[in-house]
Amino acid sequence: MTNQAIVQLSNVRFGKKKLEMENSTNRRNWQVLLLGGASGVGKTSVSYRLAQYFGVNLTEVDDFQVVLEKLTTSEQLPLLHFWRTHWNEYSRWTEEAQLAHFVRVCTEVFAQALEAVIANHLESKVPLVLEGDFIIPALATLPTYNGIPADGLVKALFLYEAEEAQIARNYQARENREQLGRARSSWLFSQWLRQECTQQNIPALAVRPWETILERAITTISTF
Repeated sequence: MTNQAIVQLSNVRFGKKKLEMENSTNRRNWQVLLLGGASGVGKTSVSYRLAQYFGVNLTEVDDFQVVLEKLTTSEQLPLLHFWRTHWNEYSRWTEEAQLAHFVRVCTEVFAQALEAVIANHLESKVPLVLEGDFIIPALATLPTYNGIPADGLVKALFLYEAEEAQIARNYQARENREQLGRARSSWLFSQWLRQECTQQNIPALAVRPWETILERAITTISTF
């Protein structure tokens, strides 16, 4: 699905409600907004609308995964490549072990790369919405990013779907095939994220009711 199609689809889902765009930068009290959440909960649709509302750029962390996998080997980044190189072994792991591995990838691989991106946007003063599955709450709590003071300009919001079955339905609708195992893994990671958000004092919002998620997200971001 193209970016334009996603925006058009989200317009339909949100009832085509017009949000006031003028002076949006005056309402923005952040330089980098991290929008996290497990795969399949609806982050992408929300992220495009948020970026549009605040009049800022959007970057999807999925692109980082593509680049890192292309430019590194399994010897250089074994954690990242493990799913590809040891899938049979991984598939035999317990749910807890699989979740722990994903958290390690987020923490030990992506956090370092994302910290550099955040630092760049803090230094250049170019605002950004950074959206993706590999963002963890702890990334939003750093006092500095590669030596650049955060100064309260990095905020985070995490979205979650409370029902595992709904994530499965989301995958079915998006990719036209049943993925119960993937939905289970996503739901477990979603529960982990919610716990981390509570510990880190970072807001987490249920995506449903879907019709109000954009308004609720904007309110939470603007007041947190």
